[in-house]
Amino acid sequence: MKLGFEESQLSYVSSSQTARAWTEAWVKAWAYCPHCGNAKMAQFPNNSPVADFLCVTCKEEFELKSQKGRFGPKVSDGAYKTKCERLAASINPNLLLMNYDRASLAVVNLFIVPKHFFVPEIIQERKPLAATARRAGWIGSNILLGKVPESGKIHIVQNRVIRPKEQVLEEWRKTLFLRSEPLESRGWLLDVMKCVEALRKHEFTLDDVYGFEQHLADLYPGNQNIRPKIRQQLQYLRDRGFIEFLSRGNYRLKS
Repeated sequence: MKLGFEESQLSYVSSSQTARAWTEAWVKAWAYCPHCGNAKMAQFPNNSPVADFLCVTCKEEFELKSQKGRFGPKVSDGAYKTKCERLAASINPNLLLMNYDRASLAVVNLFIVPKHFFVPEIIQERKPLAATARRAGWIGSNILLGKVPESGKIHIVQNRVIRPKEQVLEEWRKTLFLRSEPLESRGWLLDVMKCVEALRKHEFTLDDVYGFEQHLADLYPGNQNIRPKIRQQLQYLRDRGFIEFLSRGNYRLKS
């Protein structure tokens, strides 16, 4: 894998078109599928309604978004209604996010948000376009990256360093259990995962996680049994190998 773009792709007048040509050609030439490890990514025709790339082996689909600067806590996406319909039907693609450097014509960061981390809570409805806009009334969406656990942001390239492929594949496999969970119950799991990560401790206690009780109560105001729900989610994460049970009330994050 090399990080540089091909300068021969400088054929567009629009800088955004040029950047899209660079980044799409790079993914097609150098990216690999984190699900099966295959290095062959096929490109969908332009303006395809669902995704940009397809793994020719396992058929995982990927949507690519790229920009010069780092991504912030939210990323602009397509129509809100369409995004919600895809989530409900479990046909949303995995998300590839690329930062590139215009001066050196190279990839700086490339990370994946697996599709099983997408829940309604991370899709934000944007305001309708003004009546004077070409698509007046159109309602777009934002992906709230800040609500995605760090385990749902898997780097292939990080600060211009290419990470070992086996490490990327292992990080992908570590959270695949989420795909077996119904969409409506995945939100709780992801929120508890974020709480565990926020502790920034390899080993932690049940009381540590109880410290997020009010935060979770604010997220789920209709739930009057926050502590039992926390215990339930930790047990599920333990059974799926995401965390390890050490002794009563004591856990360890699996590396």
